Formats: sequence, structure tokens, C-alpha cells
Amino acid sequence: MTTAPYAAWRSPITSDLIAAQSIGLSEIRIDPAGIFWLELRPAESGRSAIVQAGAPAGLVPPPFSVRTRTHEYGGGAWTTAGGVLYFSNDGDQRLYALQPGAAQPVAITPPGPMRYADGVIDTACHAWIGIREDHGGAGEPVNTVVRIALDQPGAGEVLACGHDFYSSPRLSPDGRWLAWLAWDHPRMPWVGTTLYAVRLDEAGFPAAAPMEIAGGRSECIFQPEWSPDGAEIYFISDRTGWGNLYACALETMRTRPLLPMEAEFGYPQWVFGLSTYALAGGGRMVCSYTSKGLGRMGVLDPASGRFTPLDLPFSDFSSVRALGSQVVFRGGSVAMPAGFVRLDLDTGRTETLRKSTTAADDPAVARHFTRVEAVEFPTTGGATAYGLYYPPFNADYQAPAGDKPPLLVKCHGGPTAAASSTLDLRTQFWTSRGIAILDVNYGGSTGFGRAYRERLDGNWGIVDVDDCVAGARYLADRGLADAARLVITGGSAGGYTTLAALTFRDCFRGGASHYGIGDLAVLARDTHKFESRYLDGLIGPYPERRDLYEARSPLAHVERLSAPVIFFQGEEDRVVPPGQAEQMVEALRRKGAAVGYFLFAGEQHGFRKAENIKRCLDAELYFYAINVFHTRLAF
Repeated sequence: MTTAPYAAWRSPITSDLIAAQSIGLSEIRIDPAGIFWLELRPAESGRSAIVQAGAPAGLVPPPFSVRTRTHEYGGGAWTTAGGVLYFSNDGDQRLYALQPGAAQPVAITPPGPMRYADGVIDTACHAWIGIREDHGGAGEPVNTVVRIALDQPGAGEVLACGHDFYSSPRLSPDGRWLAWLAWDHPRMPWVGTTLYAVRLDEAGFPAAAPMEIAGGRSECIFQPEWSPDGAEIYFISDRTGWGNLYACALETMRTRPLLPMEAEFGYPQWVFGLSTYALAGGGRMVCSYTSKGLGRMGVLDPASGRFTPLDLPFSDFSSVRALGSQVVFRGGSVAMPAGFVRLDLDTGRTETLRKSTTAADDPAVARHFTRVEAVEFPTTGGATAYGLYYPPFNADYQAPAGDKPPLLVKCHGGPTAAASSTLDLRTQFWTSRGIAILDVNYGGSTGFGRAYRERLDGNWGIVDVDDCVAGARYLADRGLADAARLVITGGSAGGYTTLAALTFRDCFRGGASHYGIGDLAVLARDTHKFESRYLDGLIGPYPERRDLYEARSPLAHVERLSAPVIFFQGEEDRVVPPGQAEQMVEALRRKGAAVGYFLFAGEQHGFRKAENIKRCLDAELYFYAINVFHTRLAF
């Protein structure tokens, strides 16, 4: 074993390995024709492809890339019925259909300013039903639920309109009822949504006015699904302060809780197509949930309320689907990267169908993986905050006696997201070089109940920053980090927290903003429709509370920022346009501060291309090594 300072260890977990070996996995589907999922492939310039189990090459040919830009964040870009794939293409945002065995997909919608997402197939009426976002008007885009006859392609006929946003259209098993979610400015979907249902006529159009089933201005409804007999609608509601499962009988409109507990069964609906539970054969419901930051899964009998936990080696679950006794989901753990898993409910056997990376299977790589420890620490006002701590580890190195490691504090995005416990090679990239990581679940994070999430209401830029600072100092006070070498990093909302911490607190010695926000007022004025009123709840209404926006904007107080900062930005980012980063960069350059800036052509809000993922990792490490860690790198 070699003795070398922390942050100077050589590691086989390189940026080349991560960029070449990693793919993004999302949205698995199970259909009588097979199991399908979506792969984001950095090595193919960030193209997203639909893959069928047993056909790893992918079904949708290049240059098609399966992605919708509805709400800018997308999700729910595809569905399948009878083996036919229906998807949105990133390049033109048109809907396409790909028949089994066909070489090329066929367009369903015409060219134009429409975007489509979250579709389901009405097999009886041979139609696609989903969300349409119309960008053809002079004002903000118009969102509706539409129906597109598959034998008469067109832009769609409106089934539901009048609300600012829609999601989750669901057809009853007999095809005679349609349910959906809707919400309006200034609420986000995790603040207040309404669940509607309407009876359809034989042609598949509303036969009466829609009924309100559940939800409202201060109740979040998530993932409606119909019972197998169509008599009830299942859904997740946070009416008790926790996102739990409920059922509403359509005939009596009586709602009953299915499994009350202090746990979160839902997620913030940042993207379409999310699924945390599914209906399996035999009247069973397979559901996943999060408790104290860790995921679990079990089987529920909705009729009796009997719940059976499943003993599975995973701590993170998403994209849960089922057909008969077969369940498929995306799962990961502290020891395993994210992957798609098939579970047989009758035998209990599991099979991994696809992994996000195979690098973890190489003993020469896996021997350098660190462990993770869930931590709780005191923060401002006597509150408690949470995080995942990863100590530095490399099987070939040890630090000199008395040396303390640098600490990289990670701020997740959202800000209503959460740190994941799933094995991530990007985390191991840092820890195997002798750098500790604290992934903070600051106040506002999901998975800890509505009250914890609402700690951030009116306090963005305060509570999140306080919690990141408190977490860093907690580890430094215990000798687990060098207080003189604390750095902070984050993307999107996490990038804002990073910049705010560097500007308004004297704790961190440097940081990295990945497509982060420097001017909150610009974000309030210029961002896309989905988030255009988000800051009303996080800060206050704009322009009425312009004073708060200026007080919390790092760009307005750049004279207080002297720590080294590196910025990473996508040239086509509509969520946080490049001007946000460029104003900060220019202001810091005028001051003579250490600053770096990378602008990536062809990238949006988040980076999808392998070469850019690699450059970000290497540049951020090099920037810290030169400006904060003061160590000689060993790549």
C-alpha cells in the first residue's frame, strides 16, 4: 500500500471509464410482446433509444432519439401496445409509430410547434391519448389532453383543457373512463394537483363534465391507476403529510387509505412517466416507497390491506411495472449501480436485465469502492438535516498520519429532489482519489414528508445553504474532513445553492456550478412555463418581492464572492440560459478571481454526450486540485 496525501491518489475509476461504460436507464415497460426500456447513450452523442430485452442494439434507428421537451424536462416520451412503439422524436418533437419488424418509424403528427408526452393507447378506438403542449401562440404554451386517431394522423383533438398543466392520462380497463391530473399556476405538481375522471362515449370522447376525485390547492396527487375491475381509482396523496396510497370508489366517491405509514410512495413530478407502484396478477399491488432516505418494496392486497415486505438487495426503486406475476423495475443499492430488474412474484426470483454500467463487475475497479453512511446533523433553528457520507477509500493507498481529506459537498437539483443511495461511479471517481463526499438532503428534499419539504418554502437560498454548511462543518468538527479544503458542487437548483453558499457564507473554499442560477430575477422573468411561477413559493411573488430576489441572487452580490468557481453550461439550455453563467464569469474575471467556464454546444439542461461528461469530471477535479486542494494530480 502506498502512502500519499488525500486527493493525490491514482485511481482506475477514470472519466474515460465513466463516459464509456455508463448509460442512462429510465422508463421500463412490460407488454405481452416483451419488456422494453429507454437508454440514454452518451457514446452516441446522447441519443435515447428504446431497447427490447434480448435485443441490445435498440429498436429505434438513428438518427431518431426518443425524447420529448414538454415541460422542458420531458419524460413519458414513449409507450408501447401490442409490440408497437409510439414515441416523440427529439429532433422535431413529432410523434412516431414503429411497427414490429419495421426498419423505419412513421410519423403520426404533422410538423409544427406541438410537443407530446405521457401517452397511452386506446386499443378499442385505435387512438393515442396524452399531453400536448402547443408552442404556436404568442403567449405561454397551452397544455391540453388530446386524442390522436392512429388511422387518421393529425395534431390531436382536445379532450380536456382550461388548466395550465396536465399529466397522467389513464384509461379504465374497459376504455369507458379517462382519468388525469391537472394543476395551475403558481402551484407545482408536488404542491397541489387535482385528479379528474370523465366517462367516454363509444367514440372515445367525453360524454359528460369531468368529476373531481381528489386533490386541490394544497394536496398533491400522484400516479392515478384504475383497479382491474374499473370500480376504483388508486392514487397517491400527501393529505396526511406523507405520500400514501388511497383508493376511491367511483360509484360512491368514497376514498379509503390503503397503507398508512410515515413513508413516501410518490416523487415530485418533475418529469412525466413516473411510476412507483403497479398492479400485478391476483389482485396484488407491488409498491415501492422511501423511508428515511432509503427505498423499500412490498406487495399489498388493496382489498384487505395486507402488506408483505419484499426482501430485495436494493435501496432505490423507480419505474415499477407489472404484468401477471412478472414485475419489472429500476433498482440500485449502495453496492450495485442502477439497473433493470425482473421479479417473479410467485417464486421470488430476480433477474437483472440491464445495468447502467458494467464497470462495477470488474474486481480491479470494484475493490476501490467506498461505503456509504446515512448521517443526521443539527442545523439552523434546532432542526435536523440529512445526508449520505462517502469516506475516501482506495485499496492501494493510505494517507499520512494526521492528514485529513478534502470534502466535496454535493447539492442535488430540484430543489425538491433527493440524494440517491445507488452506487454511482461519479461518486467513486472522487472518493477513490482521496476526496470525501457529503451528498446533502437539505430541507426541501423529498422522501422525508411534506413538512420537511416545506421547510424550503419562502427560504430557498437560506435553508438549503444553511444545511450544506452545517453538514460540512459537522464532518470537519469530527475530523472527517479538512476545514481548509471544503468545496461544493451542484447542478441546476443545486448550482444555485452552490453559488449562494460561496457568495453568502464563509465556509467553502471553492465550487462548481453545473448549469446553475446566478440571477433569480432573470429566472423568474425568462424561464419556461413549467417553472415560471415556481419561485413564488420558494422565494415570493415577482416582481412584488423584487427585494428578496436581489438579496438572494449571487450575481447581485458578486463583490462578496472571491472563492474559485468553475461553471459548466449547455448552449441550448432553456431552463437556465447561458447568460446566467456568463454574467457571473465576466464579473469574477473583472475581479481577477480564479474562474473557469465550459460552454457545450448541442447540450441542454444537463449533459448527455460522453465527451462532455468526461470533460466536466476532469476539469472540475483539476480546478480544485490547482485552486483549493493544492495537490499534484495522479490521473
